[in-house]
Amino acid sequence: MPEGDSVWRVARRLDARLGGRTVVRSDFRVPRFATADLSGRQVLGTDTHGKHLLTRLSGGLTLHTHLRMDGSWTVLAPDKRLPRRVHPHVRVQLVLDDGQQAFAVKMPLVELLKTSDEHSVVGHLGPDPLRADWDAEEAVRRLASVPDRPVVAALLDQRCIAGLGNLWVNETCFLRGYDPWTPVSLVDLPATVDLAARMLRHSADHPEAAMVTTGSTRRGEQHWVAGRAGRPCLRCGTTVRVVAEVPGDPERRRTWWCPSCQPPRRSG
Repeated sequence: MPEGDSVWRVARRLDARLGGRTVVRSDFRVPRFATADLSGRQVLGTDTHGKHLLTRLSGGLTLHTHLRMDGSWTVLAPDKRLPRRVHPHVRVQLVLDDGQQAFAVKMPLVELLKTSDEHSVVGHLGPDPLRADWDAEEAVRRLASVPDRPVVAALLDQRCIAGLGNLWVNETCFLRGYDPWTPVSLVDLPATVDLAARMLRHSADHPEAAMVTTGSTRRGEQHWVAGRAGRPCLRCGTTVRVVAEVPGDPERRRTWWCPSCQPPRRSG
C-alpha cells in the first residue's frame, strides 16, 4: 500500500495538472455514483490526510479516493490516449476544459461528498506530519494511550499517526534501536515521532530521496531492514529477519528487524 508521502506526491501532481481547470465531462464507473455529473465544476485543489485523497471542486463538493494497494491517478495530455488494456479498470474519468483527461484506475474507494462533510471520512485519523495542522504532541498522546501495545502496531495505527506505512514504521524502529514488539511504555515516544515525521517529510519534499532511508539510492541499499529478509544488516552484518503478515489482523503486518541492532526490551 502506498505510504503517506507517495499519496502526498500524487496530490501535488493532480494540483499541478488539474488545479484551476473546469470539468467539461465526467464518467463514474462505480454503481453508487454512476449518474453523478461534475461538468461545470472547477477543480480547486487536492488535499491529503494520511493515505486519503480529497479533490475539492467548486460548489462545495469533494471527490474522495483512496489508492490502497492498486489504485492510481493518471492525467493525460490532450493528444494522449489511455491504453486499451487499462479501460476496464477505469473507475473515474474527468475531461478538463484544456483537453486533459484524468483517470482513476483500479481505485478501490471512490465517493462524492459535501466538502463540509469531509470529517466523516477522515475525522478518525490521527495527526499527519505532511499537513499544516501537524500536532506531534497529540500523536504522542494517542500512541501512549495503550502502554502495552507493541510499538510497531501503534505506529501503523492511522488513528495515532496518519500516513505511516510498513516501510517507515520498520525503518523507524531500526533507527531508534527498538525491537518491533517493544511495549509503547518503554519507547521514547517524542523522539520516535520526531524521527518518523522528519523522514516522511524528507521523502515527500525530495523526489530523488523518495522512500530512501539509508541515504543510498543503490539497489538493495535503500532501506536498513524493510524488504531485506535473509540478507545481512547494513550496519552490523547480522541476518535480517521477517515475520509474515497475519491476514485480517491489523496488529500483525509484515515486520522486518535486525536481532542485534534491535534487541528485545520487556517491561518488568
